[in-house]
Order: sequence, then structure tokens, then C-alpha cells
Amino acid sequence: MRKSWVFISIVFFAITTPSCGKKEEAVIEKPTPVQGVKIETIRSSPVTEDYEAVGTIRSKTITVLSSKTVGNILAVHVREGDRVRTGQLLIEIDDRDTRAQLQKAQAGLREVQDAQEEIAQNIRAAESAGEAAEAGRSLALSTFNRYKALLEQKSVSPQEFDEVQAKLKVAEAEVDRAGRVLQALKAKKNQVLAKTDQVKADITSAQVYVGYSRILSPMDGIVTSKQAEVGLLAAPGVPLLTLEDNFHYRLEVSVEDSMIRRIRPAMPVWVVIDALGPQEFSRRVTEIVPASDPGSRSSTVKIDLFDDKGKIGSPPGLRSGLYGRARFSIGQREAIQIPQKAVLQKGQLVGVLTVDPSNTVQMRLIKTGKPSGDRVEVLAGLKDGDRIIVEGLEKAKEGDRVQ
Repeated sequence: MRKSWVFISIVFFAITTPSCGKKEEAVIEKPTPVQGVKIETIRSSPVTEDYEAVGTIRSKTITVLSSKTVGNILAVHVREGDRVRTGQLLIEIDDRDTRAQLQKAQAGLREVQDAQEEIAQNIRAAESAGEAAEAGRSLALSTFNRYKALLEQKSVSPQEFDEVQAKLKVAEAEVDRAGRVLQALKAKKNQVLAKTDQVKADITSAQVYVGYSRILSPMDGIVTSKQAEVGLLAAPGVPLLTLEDNFHYRLEVSVEDSMIRRIRPAMPVWVVIDALGPQEFSRRVTEIVPASDPGSRSSTVKIDLFDDKGKIGSPPGLRSGLYGRARFSIGQREAIQIPQKAVLQKGQLVGVLTVDPSNTVQMRLIKTGKPSGDRVEVLAGLKDGDRIIVEGLEKAKEGDRVQ
């Protein structure tokens, strides 16, 4: 590997250094001391180890609206992209059949209410008749007891006693009949009350079905899809509109199974939505789906882009389907970082000017990694203790000596 880097360095030097014949060789043999350059000694330092996952923006709540009744669509009051509020009228469906059922149920209620009033009047009359029969029975019983005593004293004839006894039996029969009539009326009243409850339930059901003809928005959001058109037949289970909550968006990213153990709920994460520019948003992991996708060997991590407690909404301009990236800080490691201004690039080759122990400038090819502020990580080509020129690069070239 070291030989490969040396070979590439020679090629890089050959490309970048103009040929000047013997005069150039004389300059290399006697390099001119260079002043005004700044040299930095390479030292490894702890850097944050990041893991980046990509995913898609989705709304936390997506609702597909369909009809709960069958009928032709009379009006559609929204279009795709419209913002809607909770309770807003979205679609109207023909409700003539359900309104006819409602009117029939209401007529039935009036009928049973009339029957209930009639039975109440009959019950009051039967109670009065029962009271009169009970009074007649009491009078007949008192007369019977008196005539019984007179009969024992031989003061009345047996025929007179028999007449009084017959009147008592008639009075008792009348009391019994009045009681049966009252019980029958009360039973009929209970039937009418049950019928009333049934009719009221029918009215409630009809009113509910009438309400189904007006489809209202269940939430604040935006219309993302519309299948409903005036004149089409709406039926249960057939999608008409799709709404999504445009305030509560989340980023769902796929994390490799080998890395998922290093991701924890509530851990900080930096989010970048390319459609919104390079700005990073600081958020936290909301949910880690416990099941892994066997096809991609990854798990889904959900990151809310809003905070209801902190009254922070999703960044403006979001919509479902946008591409997003999440950067997780999963630990620290030792790495070499150098100023980005110390890096020279010629085509696909990247290098730095190093200073050896004899203060001679040499070109060294390097392999860079992720930038961090004004510094960039060096993955290969440098080691601890190496010295590089970080300022005044335009003043030096390979073979020069520095003071």
C-alpha cells in the first residue's frame, strides 16, 4: 500500500510540475528557502462517529374517507391540494331514500304517541270504574252482613236475603272485571311504550343515515387525493378522498440491522430535507419499529419533525413523499483532521504539501473523508507526527526548503 501511494505521488508530481529541462533540475538541486508559510503537526483527535440513514417524509395521520351509505354524489366542495378544517363539509350525497325512511319513522312516532295518550285515558277511566266497583262491593258486603244478622233473628225472609247475597256477588264480579280491564290496559300501555322506544330508535338510525349523506372533515389537514366526482355512485368502502395532517410530519428512515442496536428512542438526530435546502433540523428519535424487513435487512426508525409540547410545527414546505436524511451520533473515535485550505486537488487526485525532518517540501497524496466545519478528515496518506503546510501553499512546491 505504501508503495502504491509513493507511485501515485510521483505521478501526481509529474502531472502538476512543469518540465523545465536542465534549468529545472538545477533549481531542484538547489532549492530556494521558502518563507511565509504556516506548518501544522498532525495529531489524532476524538471525532464524533456519525451514521446516516435515508428515508421518506410521511404524515403522522392519513385518513381515507368513504361513504357509509349508497347514493349518487351531488356535490364535491374540495380539490386536491385544498386545506380543510375539522367539521368542514367536503361531499354531499343524495339522501332522498334515507329522508323518506326518516319521515316514515317520524310518522310512526306520532302514531304511537297518539295510541299512548288514548291508552292513558282508558287507564284513567278503568281506574275510576274500579273505584266505583269497589265502592259498590263494599256497600253490597255491608248490606249482606246486616241481612245475615236479620235472617238469624227471623226479621227478614230468605228471599230478601238471597237478593242481597246475589247483589254482593254481582258487585264482587264487577270489581274483578274492572281489575282485569285495568291490567289489560296496562299491558297494552307497556306494548305501546316498547313500540315507542323502537320507533325512536328507528328515527335515530334514520337521522344517522341522513347524516352520512354529508361527509365532513375529521381533522385539520390537506386533500392529497380525490376520487369523488359529481354523479358517481358512492358506496361503503369505496375511497372518495384522502386527507393527511399537514402539521404533523415525520421522517421514516431505514437503518441497517447491524446498526439498529446503536439507535435508541429519544436520542438526538440531525435531519436534512434536500427539497428544503442544506439546513439541518435537530430532532429526536420517536419510535423504532420492532420488526425488521427481511428483504432489505433493515428496520424503520421514525423521527417526528414536530413537537406538540414545545409548540414546534413541522418545517414549512414539507409534504409526503419527500426525500430526507437522518444523521445519528453513535459514538466517538480517533481520527486525523486537517484544515480544508491545506488540501490540493488536481483532477481526481487529492494531496497535501508535507515537510520532512530536513524541512524539505514533499507532495503527499491523501484520501479524505467527511468534512467537519473548516476541517476535513484524512482516511489515508497521513499519520501522527507528520507536518503539513496549511497556509502559504502558493509559495511552496515540492523540493523547496522552508525556514
